[in-house]
Amino acid sequence: MDYFILLTLCVFVPGVFTVITDRVTVSVMEGDTVTLYTNVTTTQQDEILWYFNDTRIAVIAGDLSRICTDVQCNEDTERFRDRLSLENQTGSLTIKNIQTADTGVYQLKIFSRSSISEKTFSVTVDAPDKVKTISVKEGESVTFEPGVIKTANYVMRWYFNDSLIAEITGDQSKICTDDECRERFRDRLKLNNQTGSLTITDTRTTDSGDYKVLIISHILQNSVSITSLKTFIFTVIDSGLSSAAVAGICVGVAVVLLFVAAAAAGVIYYCKCLQAGQNNPTAQSSLEVRYYAH
Repeated sequence: MDYFILLTLCVFVPGVFTVITDRVTVSVMEGDTVTLYTNVTTTQQDEILWYFNDTRIAVIAGDLSRICTDVQCNEDTERFRDRLSLENQTGSLTIKNIQTADTGVYQLKIFSRSSISEKTFSVTVDAPDKVKTISVKEGESVTFEPGVIKTANYVMRWYFNDSLIAEITGDQSKICTDDECRERFRDRLKLNNQTGSLTITDTRTTDSGDYKVLIISHILQNSVSITSLKTFIFTVIDSGLSSAAVAGICVGVAVVLLFVAAAAAGVIYYCKCLQAGQNNPTAQSSLEVRYYAH
């Protein structure tokens, strides 16, 4: 994710209004939850308006007498379809499950008694592959890479089939804080505090399942918050029978083959004797006596 912040204008007009304008540029991934912060606390006299490409999409009054989002504010737009929410105390705007079509310019206007503040967020939404399929043979190691640059303001949480198994908050990390996790993985999980990657050593078939990493980041002097989710569909392939079992099967097959070979030799010998007996009645009589004797 890329970001850029630029203070473009700061004008003070004594006795009239103070107009403050700045611009933030940020790149996010499709499916993320993005919060655009006002960085103010509203008063009863304030009114906050949000626009997307010059179309009004959200309004909140300081006394909360008026709150609306999307089609409630403007009947001509249903772009976000209940994906917008406003924070009552600050007027910050959250966009859930952001889509590539949501790429554009988001403009914030704050009207108060003494000033007008404007802030512009230029948001680009990319569409990467957020679901990755990985398979390894039993006993091998695997590493899941979150694919982001970790900073001090990141929170990363790793889940296995929706159960929390590891977490990084700033410089602090935790792995398997409950008994079920410890019993399942038995010290086989490794967490890289620098990259946030998760490694499973000596994998087992019971490790197969969905692994998800939830990443919460605050960037641009806390102007933007991004919540991202990435999924790994993981399969551990059974490596087959143990070497001892394979050796046992090989011995058994060898014994069977020897028995079949001996039986085949006996049949060949009998047929040869039978043929000789047909040419020699005395030999045939002797063969029949030996055969019935058995």
